[in-house]
Amino acid sequence: MKVAILTMFNGLSTTYSLVNVVAEQLKMLLNNNIKTKVLVSEHCPDNDCYGIFKDERIEWVKVTNSIDGEQIHWHDYSQPEGKVHESFFDEADVIAEDLVNKLSDVDFCIMHDIHYQGWHLIHNIAIRKAQEKLTNLKFIAFTHSFPANHPPKKDWPLSARYSPMPNTTYVYPTYSGIPALAKQYAVPEGRCRVVNNSLNLLEDMSEEIQLIAENFDIFSSDILIVYPGRLTTGKKFEKVAALAGAIKTQSEQDVKVIFCDFKSADIKPKLYKRIIKESGFSCGLNGEDILFTSDIGYPHGIPRKTVLELFSLSNLFICPSYSESFGLTVLEAASRGNFLVLNEAVPALEELGKKLNAYFMRWDARNYGFDTSENYQPSEEAYYQEHGEIIVNMIRQNNVLHAKTMVRKRYSPEWIWKNQLEPLLEK
Repeated sequence: MKVAILTMFNGLSTTYSLVNVVAEQLKMLLNNNIKTKVLVSEHCPDNDCYGIFKDERIEWVKVTNSIDGEQIHWHDYSQPEGKVHESFFDEADVIAEDLVNKLSDVDFCIMHDIHYQGWHLIHNIAIRKAQEKLTNLKFIAFTHSFPANHPPKKDWPLSARYSPMPNTTYVYPTYSGIPALAKQYAVPEGRCRVVNNSLNLLEDMSEEIQLIAENFDIFSSDILIVYPGRLTTGKKFEKVAALAGAIKTQSEQDVKVIFCDFKSADIKPKLYKRIIKESGFSCGLNGEDILFTSDIGYPHGIPRKTVLELFSLSNLFICPSYSESFGLTVLEAASRGNFLVLNEAVPALEELGKKLNAYFMRWDARNYGFDTSENYQPSEEAYYQEHGEIIVNMIRQNNVLHAKTMVRKRYSPEWIWKNQLEPLLEK
């Protein structure tokens, strides 16, 4: 399969929101090994390319914007009535001929605002002419602004902004706009689809986060737990894994845990990791649900800024630690909008948690001058399941946590690609 993106950009400034949308779509296509070409105006500067636009896998194609050696000047034909300039159809024919040559090797052509913008009326007409010779090419026409009202009276070629093109699917970024989109182009709503704009949270994050994302799914889970600390039994990593497994079993949600660990002299890392995994597995997790950052190249821990970045993605922080003098990671997790579950039996965590409205559970703990030991009835696993259900319900009912989770999960490039854009390329 080969896909062309037709934009007719004259530049790639990030202040133009459509440039960012196209950049995200390019990443989706290239990440899925789809051959891709981008069609821009011949006057788009080569040195404008940056980021994904510099990817060597992209085939850059410049569409002619000249006739008889003179530059074609675009006019804004946003009104449905009137006349076009004298040389309009000659210019459209020249562009159409060039488009036929440059689209002859692709299967799909994704157009961005070509049918919508009055400035692109000449390209609207040109692509319709080109389509007459590109009979097997499928078109996907994106509209990125509020659909225009279908006028009662319109003149050709200005009416092209309100007329359907054969073999074309019309796309809008929200479901609410589909009826208006269908009316603008006089097509059934069944010929319209939704492709949301995506938010690429990963794009501006550190190299460490990029590597974690290559090795672990940090975007699609309902519950993402991050727990940083020295790999010592006192931090009770196995309790985090067990509660995470109980939450997964009880709620049937997808749960992932990232342990930002570094080795301790207290216990051999391999042995303790096995204990942690077995605790998680026995309560419902599987091998794909747990990641130790020490296993992907960070045996001495990841930078603090990377932990904070992970906390900006996660939504649940569990701290069953046996002993704490303060609990700085609690503040770090809270500052990045995580639901806090703390060990009530640890005085420092109880004090801090009360100020932060944390949710409390009880694990074995060290107090001032004595230690405490918990006895769970009927079992520790049942205790986790009971509280796990409450925790999930509280997260669901928290508007801020819900929004944070939805942005990471539902509006990620991965979700948009798999559920909205890729299906358009399978028709």
